[in-house]
Amino acid sequence: MAVERTNRDVRTLISQIAAGEIMLPEIQRGYVWKASQVARLIESLYRGYPAGSLLFWKTGQPAETREAALGAPQELPSVMPLYLLDGQQRLTSLFRVLTDHPEAQVVFNIETEAFQNQSAATRRNGKWIKVYDVVGPDADIFAVHGELKRVGLAIPDSEIGRRLNALQKITQRDFHMEVLHDFEYEEVADIFVRVNSGGRALKTTDLALATLSARAPGFLGQVEAESAHWHDRGYGALDVSFLIKALTLSLSISGKRLSSVAKLTTASKESVESGWANVRRGLTHVIPLLQEKLLIPTTALLPSLAALHPLIVYYGRQPEAVKVDREVEDGLLYWFMAATARNRYGGSTDTALTQDIKVLDTEAPVRELLSNLGIGENGVAVSARDLAGRNHQSPYLMFCYLAAAHARATDWWDGRPISDTVDEAGKPQYSLIHPAAELRKNGSNYSSTEINDLANIAFVSQETAKNIIGNRSPAAYLQSVSAEDRKAHAIPDDPAVMEADGYRGFLTARRTLLAARITELLDQFKPSYLTRDKVTDDSAASRSLVFTGYAGAGRKVLVATAETGDRSWTGWIDPTDFETALGAAAAGLASDIAVGSEAAPVRVDQEGSVTVSLGPYLIRGTFDQWRTAVEDALEEAQPLAECPEPNDDQWPGDPAEFLLSDAGVRLP
Repeated sequence: MAVERTNRDVRTLISQIAAGEIMLPEIQRGYVWKASQVARLIESLYRGYPAGSLLFWKTGQPAETREAALGAPQELPSVMPLYLLDGQQRLTSLFRVLTDHPEAQVVFNIETEAFQNQSAATRRNGKWIKVYDVVGPDADIFAVHGELKRVGLAIPDSEIGRRLNALQKITQRDFHMEVLHDFEYEEVADIFVRVNSGGRALKTTDLALATLSARAPGFLGQVEAESAHWHDRGYGALDVSFLIKALTLSLSISGKRLSSVAKLTTASKESVESGWANVRRGLTHVIPLLQEKLLIPTTALLPSLAALHPLIVYYGRQPEAVKVDREVEDGLLYWFMAATARNRYGGSTDTALTQDIKVLDTEAPVRELLSNLGIGENGVAVSARDLAGRNHQSPYLMFCYLAAAHARATDWWDGRPISDTVDEAGKPQYSLIHPAAELRKNGSNYSSTEINDLANIAFVSQETAKNIIGNRSPAAYLQSVSAEDRKAHAIPDDPAVMEADGYRGFLTARRTLLAARITELLDQFKPSYLTRDKVTDDSAASRSLVFTGYAGAGRKVLVATAETGDRSWTGWIDPTDFETALGAAAAGLASDIAVGSEAAPVRVDQEGSVTVSLGPYLIRGTFDQWRTAVEDALEEAQPLAECPEPNDDQWPGDPAEFLLSDAGVRLP
């Protein structure tokens, strides 16, 4: 074994990639760089900044490889290739720029020396030139120079030439290379993990895959093929990370955190193979159940994929020839829907998964799973109040779709089942029943939150939205929809709620219809031992969180009002500070915001969820949910003079978890 140290310029490296003389080993992750990162790399080369070194592996034995995201096929190599261990993002980006890849259209402003990705604005501005037009194989730098002279630049002609020459020379920049000769694959995988485990380079899943690939070359290809199989059947979100998590849960690993992917690195090859067979068997049972019995055509409808894991593990553990009892099968689907409605995995996902996986081998797994959810003999009933204040980000979006699908609702444009209206991205299409333009006319005071309420959504195609609904009131266009299909879509038949002035009555009426439909759907799968009459759970009335915007005299305030039991809490938040904190959270950084005299922590977890501590609650939501909540509150800001006084003293006791999807925005 030896380590060779050498240098090669960019142009040579790109030529070797095209010739198949540089390949990606299976242990590599996919290409993840954004356009802005590509532009920054080109700028670093232009300015002569260090661009890092490259690490390769050379062996006399063929190794398992993965396809690089080049946008062009590689030739069959005439020599044994070098396998790239560190530097994939940089070399792939350079290859894309130098081969005019449509997603790597980096442009250069000759006057400001700025770099960015191509846009409509840069296309119209002659001061911006595409990097490829200067460094590509057929580049004519003199023609480019001539075009720039006619633009009217504020720099002399000699400076134009100097900058173009500097740009052209980025292909001559050298990269330092280290090449590992004749190392064993498992040792190379260990080196790969060590090199890439610093900073934000690799996720735990990537590191576990590297180790598994070393022990079983070709395993990653199996996982990717399985993901592609379900992608073709509408379940595109079942990606490699999801499948690796499923594998982790399928292994017989002891410990408090069964779902820790890191434990895969200690599993034997035999247990991994057995666990993977269980995952595949579980998927072949679970996905058809979701598609055929629940009528879920796509993973885009699922608020949380985590709720699939217990089902996959349970069916994966069943012997091939054993048929699961109908009562158990329906009960598992009942639990799946209840877990989704109650955001079972909206908090600490690993803890909840560990609890649920552990009860799958008990004598009554459905009963135990429901017990983990806190569901007793009364089962689950959805009330109109549960749907109040919800929008398209709510878990109840899935249930509204299912209520329509099970009622055999159709699209109003061509009569197709609503499952046929799923778009190319796998998302169900929907439209507002009362169009926003119709609700905003005549000086109405409906807020954006009200207009986009979940109860105002119908699952119909964009053709329906454009050609039937348009900007008309339901009273004008629903006459063309049959009474049977209006009923299937749970649309109230009271004419008084079909015009803008009756919109709030429409929301109330439709929530009642939808809640009844959803409860009816749940009851179809309810275990027989849940026999008592359904009762409405009023516990939610003792917990609430509302965001309200106030503005006046050049100042804006975001007010959070929280209630729990008979106590309330009100805090003032500076929207600008909150926006800064959310921006930091999007970059993976924790921060604080001032709420009165207290500092409220804003934290982000590995799954990308943002948690903010306000009064009695730890409020958890996605970055997009937080942005939407703040924007909606401020868009309908009330007069600052009406803003309530804060009572934002520190809340006694530990705060309770509260999901942002359950919060509302106070209406005028």
